[in-house]
Order: sequence, then C-alpha cells, then structure tokens
Amino acid sequence: MRTQVAIIGAGPSGLLLGQLLHKAGIDAIIIERQSPDYVLGRIRAGVLEQVAVDLLDEAGVGQRMHSEGLVHSGFDMLFNNKRHRIDLEKLTGGKKVMVYGQTEVTRDLMDARTAAGLPTVYEAANVQVHDFDTQTPSVTYEKDGQSHTIDCDFIAGCDGFHGVCRASAPRSAIKEFEKVYPFGWLGLLSDTPPVHHELIYVNHPRGFALCSQRSATRSRYYLQVPLTDKVEQWSDNAFWDELKRRLDPEAAEKLVTGPSIEKSIAPLRSFVTEPLRFGRMFLAGDAGHIVPPTGAKGLNLAATDVKYLSTAFAEFYQDKTEAGIDSYSERCLKRIWRAERFSWWFTSIMHNFPDEGAINGKLQQAELDYLMHSEAGLRTIAENYVGLPLNFGE
Repeated sequence: MRTQVAIIGAGPSGLLLGQLLHKAGIDAIIIERQSPDYVLGRIRAGVLEQVAVDLLDEAGVGQRMHSEGLVHSGFDMLFNNKRHRIDLEKLTGGKKVMVYGQTEVTRDLMDARTAAGLPTVYEAANVQVHDFDTQTPSVTYEKDGQSHTIDCDFIAGCDGFHGVCRASAPRSAIKEFEKVYPFGWLGLLSDTPPVHHELIYVNHPRGFALCSQRSATRSRYYLQVPLTDKVEQWSDNAFWDELKRRLDPEAAEKLVTGPSIEKSIAPLRSFVTEPLRFGRMFLAGDAGHIVPPTGAKGLNLAATDVKYLSTAFAEFYQDKTEAGIDSYSERCLKRIWRAERFSWWFTSIMHNFPDEGAINGKLQQAELDYLMHSEAGLRTIAENYVGLPLNFGE
C-alpha cells in the first residue's frame, strides 16, 4: 500500500487530521491498534475552545456539536465555602467555550470518515515506523495474521503518550520535560442533571473537586485522591458523600446523585517533548505533550497541532513549499508551553499538596482572594481559559 500521509492513532487528533487532509485532497491512511469500541469508550475532556470549535466546523463535522453542545460564558471557582463566577464573555470581549464531550467529537469524526469511505485500519498489531529520517518513510503492522507495509511521504504520530512514534525517535535527538503530581483525579460519569449550569472548580482542605457536565442530563464529577487509591475502594455512595463535603451548602443540597456509568482514576502530569518533528515524522496531541486536565487544554492543544500540521502538508503538496513543515515544531511549542504554564498554575492553586504543609493552603487562599478582587487577575484566568487565537504572537 502507498499513501501520502500515514496517521498513527485514531483518537480525535488522528481523526481530525485525516478529515482536514481529506478536505485538502491529500490521501491518508489511519492505523490504530485498538478497536473502534475501545477508542469510543475512553472518557476524556469536554471543554472546547473556539479554535477547536472552528476546526471541527472546518472539517465539516460540527453540526451535532452545535445542536447538542452547551455554550458556556463563565464558570465558578469555590473556596472558603463561597463561589465566585469568572465571567469569560465579559472579561475576554465576548469569548466563550463549548462543553461537548471528547467521546462525541471522536464519534462525529469516525462517522464522517466512514461516510467518506476513507481507510482506517483498526486492531493493527505490532505497528512500527521506519526510515522517517529519509525521503521514503514507511509503516508496518500486522492484521489477521498478515504483515502489511504502507509506504508514505510523511508519518503523523497521533498515537498518544504511550505510542510507538515518540518511542521510535532517536534518544539523542529528543528532550523530554516532565512533572508528575502527587495525586490523581477520580472521575465519575452519571446520567444525572448537572449540579450547576456552569462548571464549578473547588479548592477545599480535603482536596480539589470539579463539577462538570456532558449534557443537560449527563454529569461528570471529579475528586482529587491520593495516587495510592484504587477505583475499587470508591463505591458510588462514598464518591457522592465526599463530593458533598467539598461543595458549598447550596450546591451540596442541589446535587442529584445516581449510579455511575463509568469511574476511573487518572494521574496528573505536565509533559512536553522537544522537538515535535523528526525528519518526516511529526508528533501531535498527547504523543508530544500532556497537560493536567485542570485547565481544559489537552484536546484544544491537540486541535491546534493538527491545524498547523494539516496546513503544512497542504502547503507542501499544493504550493510546493516546506516552510510550514519546517516551522511546525516551533509554532506548536510556543502554544504548548503557554498552555502548560496555565495548567500547572491553575493546578497549583486549586489542589491540596499535603507534603507542602499548612502554609501552602494559606498562600493559596491569599492568592485566590487577590485574584477574585482584581480585574487584572480575573482577566488573566479568563484569557487563558478561553485560549489564544491561532496567530497569537506569531
């Protein structure tokens, strides 16, 4: 087989890249080691910045998002048992965010790819990338007992943090920056109405909490828990009881509980790979960077990567220029580090760090109190949360 771009990974970044390349008349094959049901079963983020919304529209898959997604113009921050609203729309000159689950984004992209008859190989075993430092890269995999080779012009590594693409980059050519946080997020998904029409971020002595949502009838809640905790230790009742302890009295009273659809614990880390290009192989999304979910940046950063990469490929084939390819890593990393900074900062002021002593909690309260009483502080939160335009600082 031969294609122009071989995309490794059928998560949202790989599928979005494939859709944008299809719109630009560029051939691509997606290779995924898991099944479609497994990919759709991964519960992830649900807050989209305008840049991601615009890209999904550009890819022609935004119709259901606009009909079912929830537009939010603000969110609440809760500390010292009192909620404070961050008015995103007012503080950023009209910008908002869209609440639409990553699972739904993935489903829309999968459906569009199937409808267009575009090739995707699921349950591909032993995927390997070859000769990406030459003009003739290739990808090999095994499927149904047969070995297959795909010759291509470029390889797009959209295969996540544990994928083969970053692992295949020469160690001498790669730098990795990582911070692992001493806690995780225990998440619960339930078919219950959200406790509030907007998100609530909670700083509490017992630990961080987040009240999020997927629709008017489906809620997603999170609790900060020690890394040593296991999902099996947390019954649904134990989760709801602990969440109520961390909420203000009004929210605790309004909280509608119910059986969980899904429960999982996710560790938190900040991680960046430099560079994101190795010859004719490019990393995008979680393959190149991870942010703590506090700032809701993961999927949005992946969308930005994909926009830059799809544009670079289009310029290569249509305009015969490698300028976009050559600048891909630098342009992406500018945005990545800005998002990493905000996600790290937001995580640091909202979570309980038990090893840092009582003074850390007092300093957090002082900083939060300052931010809520400073228009500049509020604007800093809002501007970072809604995201920067694609051409910011370029």
